Amino acid sequence: MAPPPPRVLWIYPSLPLLSSLPLLLLLLFHALSPCRALRNYPENEVTLLDSMSALADLGWEAYPSEGWEEISVMDERNTPMRTYQVCNVMEANQNNWLRTRHISREGAQRVYIEIKFTLRDCNSLPGVPGTCKETFNMYYYESNNANLWFIKESQYVKIDTIAADESFTQVDVGDRVMKLNTEVRDISNLSKKGFYLAFQDLGACIALVSVRVFYKKCPLTVLNLAQFPDTITGGDTALVEVHGMCVNASEEFEAPKMYCSADGGWLVPIGRCVCKPGFEENKDVCQPCRPGTYKASATDAYCTKCPPHSSSPQEQAEECVCEKGFHRAETDPRSMACTRPPSAPENPISTVNETCVTLEWSPPRDTGGRGDITYSLHCRKCSGDGRKCTPCGSSVHFVPRQFGLLSASVLVTDLQPDSNYSFTVESQNGVSDLSPTPRGTVVINVTTSQTVSVVLKERRSKDSVTLAWQGPERPNGAIVEYEVIYYEKNQREQNYTVLKTRSNMMTVDGLKPGTTYVFRVRARTDGGYGSYGGEIELETSHEDVFAIGDPNQSTILAVSIAGGIVLLIFLVTCFVVSGRHCGYIKAKQDPDEEKMQFQHGRVKLPGSRTYIHPHTYEDPNQAVRDFAKEIDASNIRIERVIGAGEFGEVCSGRLRVQGKREIYVAIKSLKAGYSDKQRRDFLSEASIMGQFDHPNIIRLEGVVTRCKPVMIITEFMENGSLDTFLKKHDGQFTVIQLVGMLRGIASGMKYLSDMSYVHRDLAARNILVNSNLVCKVSDFGLSRVLEDDPEAAYTTRGGKIPIRWTAPEAIAYRKFTSASDVWSYGIVMWEVISYGERPYWEMSNQDVIKAIDEGYRLPAPMDCPVVLHQLMLDCWEKGRSDRPKFGQIVTILDKLIRNPASLRELANSSACREDPSTPEFSVNTVDEWLEAIKMGQYKENFSSAGYVSLDSVLYISVSELSKMGVTLAGHQKKILSSAQGLQTQGTHVQV
Repeated sequence: MAPPPPRVLWIYPSLPLLSSLPLLLLLLFHALSPCRALRNYPENEVTLLDSMSALADLGWEAYPSEGWEEISVMDERNTPMRTYQVCNVMEANQNNWLRTRHISREGAQRVYIEIKFTLRDCNSLPGVPGTCKETFNMYYYESNNANLWFIKESQYVKIDTIAADESFTQVDVGDRVMKLNTEVRDISNLSKKGFYLAFQDLGACIALVSVRVFYKKCPLTVLNLAQFPDTITGGDTALVEVHGMCVNASEEFEAPKMYCSADGGWLVPIGRCVCKPGFEENKDVCQPCRPGTYKASATDAYCTKCPPHSSSPQEQAEECVCEKGFHRAETDPRSMACTRPPSAPENPISTVNETCVTLEWSPPRDTGGRGDITYSLHCRKCSGDGRKCTPCGSSVHFVPRQFGLLSASVLVTDLQPDSNYSFTVESQNGVSDLSPTPRGTVVINVTTSQTVSVVLKERRSKDSVTLAWQGPERPNGAIVEYEVIYYEKNQREQNYTVLKTRSNMMTVDGLKPGTTYVFRVRARTDGGYGSYGGEIELETSHEDVFAIGDPNQSTILAVSIAGGIVLLIFLVTCFVVSGRHCGYIKAKQDPDEEKMQFQHGRVKLPGSRTYIHPHTYEDPNQAVRDFAKEIDASNIRIERVIGAGEFGEVCSGRLRVQGKREIYVAIKSLKAGYSDKQRRDFLSEASIMGQFDHPNIIRLEGVVTRCKPVMIITEFMENGSLDTFLKKHDGQFTVIQLVGMLRGIASGMKYLSDMSYVHRDLAARNILVNSNLVCKVSDFGLSRVLEDDPEAAYTTRGGKIPIRWTAPEAIAYRKFTSASDVWSYGIVMWEVISYGERPYWEMSNQDVIKAIDEGYRLPAPMDCPVVLHQLMLDCWEKGRSDRPKFGQIVTILDKLIRNPASLRELANSSACREDPSTPEFSVNTVDEWLEAIKMGQYKENFSSAGYVSLDSVLYISVSELSKMGVTLAGHQKKILSSAQGLQTQGTHVQV
């Protein structure tokens, strides 16, 4: 049966109040107008039902019919508004139901119901029975059927009981102060096509002014050139992963995706699209490159101006076309200017040396705009008149090579004497093969020299020899001088002498009597040296054989004297000239001297480095520029969030390095809205870290400061902080592995100490571990301020440094030195051996300070070698000068690693009890004992297994522990070791 038509009321501010119809007062102009103003809903909400927007009758089912009543009114714009009311408060046992039409959920798994209503205070209704209510109930029923006429009450699922925050009275109505209530509820895990809403009244005076049903979505958005569609939120608090589609002319660089949160917001953008070649990004849109610009690669950010000698007349250019006469090699980047072949080499010079020739030239005047100039030579042998030339063939050799020369000189060997050669030197570059024009060349013509004629006459005495010779018949130019070389027979390689003269005659004196010498002569012309003549063997006499009055004697003596003087002048020249690897003679050279020079040119003498505090810079940004490499943000790919720091998120991702493979990195970002001081403090760590280069110090890859967000990029350490890593792998490492970790930390600290850097926050939590178990020191904060609180901790940029890691002098006098770092290192040793246990357990900071001052030191952890605990105690010496240096610690640990047997002796339980510094715990029960050894999590395990007395645990075994659920090897060893050390003393047990 159809519901009765709604009553229509015209309500104006001046309408008299009707006390007999209290619900009609809910429709006053002052109450309804604000509701009308709220019809613009958030972008991420999709309305399924809005009673305030209905233009026709709502047509909801009310049963019984005398219960809920639909009424219509006109608002201030004469627009009809429909509401439902019920106020059968004078009759007991009310059960009035109002059911909406079928509401399609449109794929949403969770929907929200927002109701606006007013409710009359029962106390303001005189004469009503005690059954008057001030609440009503809201239900729903899921169904695929959109035309259900009847639904049993038992089939409805209750959403909630709705109570009013504000109820109204007759006085409120008189003053026209309306109490409009708004409540929002939600329904989760919907699966059918839709649902019905129902409102149950049990005797209240209510008016439903507005009912709105909606679901939340993440609205369509474009980010990083990827479009993410409207996405309905999940049915619970889980995030919905959404993959984006690249917009217009873009392509995937890395698969873009985001997560849609339960409240309709987009979170954690990952990946991105990039504009295709020929397009650039502009406000999340790819637009074509303008004429005169281009973009060659999708990874390039923007279109750039065409390089010189090229142009792009059309839009959307991926590269610029070279002008006529200019070219671009296949290997040239598209950003490189178009170039052309070089001009010819200039200023050719030839120097003949016997059958060798050195060719030299100047680079071409016009390089064509390139720097890859090379030279190639073509050799031809010509006839005497130069009319006929043929290729030289393979008998001629070029040093270092004939083609592709990088230097403007070449040595040509194995030429024939007294011959004419023509050498064509060709200059070329990377685009020479692309040009149709002839290449730039220069021709060098060379004539090799003839040998000197045989000796015409000779004169000998007991200590001198006089030689005379005839020059070449056809010298290659004017003869400048002659060169005479001689040596004792069979000792040429050991000792030889070079003399020079302008004459064709020379007396060589200072020789040994009765000794055979070998002489050779060659001429030097303007074109270079000729070939040596044949060897002449001459033996000095046992006595002079010169005749007095010999007409040649005076000449010989004069020449001999001149030769001695010339010998000194040209001695060095002799070695230089003879060292050109041509002809018969090779200059002698000391191989050791050559080696020393070689080493001196390449050995980098070690120098000490000193840490520079960033605060010494007047401009802190300069410190960042000096010590940290700026990285282009486009080379960074963020993959996931791994944590949060004081300044923002910490993510992992990849860094693309030019010419190398991508590497995993950790990325610290500076959150938005930062101040200048926060930015300086954030980047100060990079200024410090960038000064360090050591395998056990966290490596800074670089920073991003030229765009937002500001980031610090470091190497990625897969296993995170050392303390967490050890707790996760309790008891799983050998002692040698643990000592290896400690050795790495000590090596890193030695490096910092040598650079005069004091860490001041050395703790296992600030040591990072990579996949190879290499430990690296991290957290290079700056400020360390001691608070006045007796539970004092040092306030740092990165958090608090607990007292239990800090040396006594640093606590008392703020004296931070490398020695105080050594104290902290001792605590780190204790943390590592105990697998991340808290130093000093549950003692308060004040108790720790007092205990240390009185001489107490941490006992050896379970299964700790005696030598390691002794090293810890050495690090905890009260006097700073009594503590070992980090270099000594590294040496000690190296010896232990080389001699594992030294680690076998353990500081067992009895040894610990003999140590007066070992704390004692008196326990009476198994629960107290487990708490004392920090194994309280197994209380129920022991109790369930029947271990209720201390005597019962004295002989517990590994298998029994495993059956009880104690499966971690480290925990088993700790419990067994402690159980074996139990000693009954009356009713107490000492641990």
